[in-house]
Amino acid sequence: MTHPHESTGSLGERRLQQLLGTADQAAGFYDRQVQPRLTPQMAEFIGRQTMTFLSTSDAGGACDVTFRAGPPGFVTVLDDGTLTYPEYRGNGVLASAGNITENPHIGMLFVDFAQDHIGLHVNGTARLHRDDEQRRAYPRLPVDTAPGRQPEFWVHITVEEAYVHCSKHIPHLEPAPRPRARAQRPKDADYFVARPEHQSPAYEDEQTAPTRTGSLPGRG
Repeated sequence: MTHPHESTGSLGERRLQQLLGTADQAAGFYDRQVQPRLTPQMAEFIGRQTMTFLSTSDAGGACDVTFRAGPPGFVTVLDDGTLTYPEYRGNGVLASAGNITENPHIGMLFVDFAQDHIGLHVNGTARLHRDDEQRRAYPRLPVDTAPGRQPEFWVHITVEEAYVHCSKHIPHLEPAPRPRARAQRPKDADYFVARPEHQSPAYEDEQTAPTRTGSLPGRG
């Protein structure tokens, strides 16, 4: 009989495990922790998360990592092998979605910083579905995950593996309202770039900044 760990992990992982003498330890992790489908506990965990870190790459393997957020359940568990979440236009770059059109491999990391201090990795393959197409197939999809905005499409993910991220070193963060800004800061678009000397800085504070949910600023 084939053990689960015999088909788990990359060639690079296995070479380093042999080099560092951790192959038996890794085999125990693969056998117990790495699941080919979502367990009920994993599905419940995803359903109460308000953010996820997202990793994609293009056809040449150039990687991009970004962040998605929304109300609990904005990443929807369709069944034990399928997830979906809405994708918005954002700044128009659509880097993650563009990568998916070239390379369907996707990685997601959900982290509970406030209660159980644990994380969940989900790796799989993704496709892009138009909003009307996805809603016809799944009429119970959430609405208004980003009030006033319409998804450009949904990212439809087939789960290939899911496994725990241990609690060690996960910081404790308390959910709280954003504090009132003590001082103005440059607008997002100007925050990390140098401005010409003759140009006055453009500022934004927490009282005037637009509310951002769903697809957050960045290359997307």
